[in-house]
Amino acid sequence: MAGTADEQRLRDLARLRRVRDRIDREYAQPLDVEALARGAHMSAGHLSREFRRAYGESPYSYLMTRRIERAMALLRRGDLGVTEVCFAVGCQSLGTFSTRFTELVGVPPSVYRREAARATEGIPSCLSKQVTRPVRNREARAGAPSLA
Repeated sequence: MAGTADEQRLRDLARLRRVRDRIDREYAQPLDVEALARGAHMSAGHLSREFRRAYGESPYSYLMTRRIERAMALLRRGDLGVTEVCFAVGCQSLGTFSTRFTELVGVPPSVYRREAARATEGIPSCLSKQVTRPVRNREARAGAPSLA
């Protein structure tokens, strides 16, 4: 009996990795939990529970974090406006995008766009990406210790 449960868990983990990889690849596409679950041959509820257990956050939260990470890079470039970036990363609602961006990054996207160019001026892009990475699960507001 235990072998069957272990085998099922391994199959679920492989499916979850494929879902996570799909989110990483297709973050700009219209993805929702139901579509991801269908692609993984799981129910939406089972996918959400198992994804959270494996990765510590819901599939939707993971997707939004990927989108916000990409949005940060596009905003740092400075050649696109906030609305253009919102749609470029697959968000359909500017309000939801701005709210989630602010939760993860700590400032609204318009402020980030304005300040990012100054903050990363002279820093190679490979380093600025690490320095400006968003924090998941609203940890930015949890009073994390200052590095300064």
